[in-house]
Amino acid sequence: MQGLKQNYDESHLTSFIKGLTSLTGLSERKVRQYASENNPFNVLEHPGIIDPNKQQLDKINILNEFISSYRLLKLYEKDNKITLNSAATAGEYFVSILGGIKDKEKFMVAFLDSGNNVIEAKVLSEGTIGEAVVYPRVVLKAALDCDCKSMIIAHNHPGGSMVPSLQDKQLTQNLVSIFTPLQINVLDHIIVANNSYLSMAEKGMIPKAIESICYDPIQSGNISVANEDEKDFHASLNDSTLNIDLIEQDLEEECEWER
Repeated sequence: MQGLKQNYDESHLTSFIKGLTSLTGLSERKVRQYASENNPFNVLEHPGIIDPNKQQLDKINILNEFISSYRLLKLYEKDNKITLNSAATAGEYFVSILGGIKDKEKFMVAFLDSGNNVIEAKVLSEGTIGEAVVYPRVVLKAALDCDCKSMIIAHNHPGGSMVPSLQDKQLTQNLVSIFTPLQINVLDHIIVANNSYLSMAEKGMIPKAIESICYDPIQSGNISVANEDEKDFHASLNDSTLNIDLIEQDLEEECEWER
């Protein structure tokens, strides 16, 4: 078995032995000596070869069950992944979660991996029927905790308007400016109203990052502003006081995002 051992990277083998002995209570010296001449996986697959006591054997069996369950769940995961690779799929996803909520605003974020698969989706703020206070530091912590590559933010307007408020635009600007230097993309801001949605990315409304970043809490939604009609809304985009540079991009019909 000497030749077999040489195929293992020494640092990985060391980590494996340390983890195994820490979790099972086996002697590290004993396991290392065995692994120097034999397949180290025998310790897990044929634990009798290392003569463990009852407590150690019980822990080895639990560890084996955990490894088996993990492998099976990873196989099922391929069929259960939620992929948000366009404005349409993102809109439908958030409508299914937020569309039926009429009594309060909820702000949530879907954190995505490099393939635009949902790592996790979290409600990070709940408010009143007209607004929800969003703390950028809470969004930042959640994003770093799951090592995401990108995110899609969303909130509902219980009043039924799909028009982004000034606060919605400012929140989007702040989050883009916070996460761009961290190489985390804010792909879209979805606004849900009943069973419909507006994608700010689809409308070309996701801004570029700016240097001045605000970490103060911001209210998403505003009853008076949210009831603007479409004419007033489009006119407000040209208001220089917003100081927002819109990304110039050719949007496909489905507004597909780069993986």
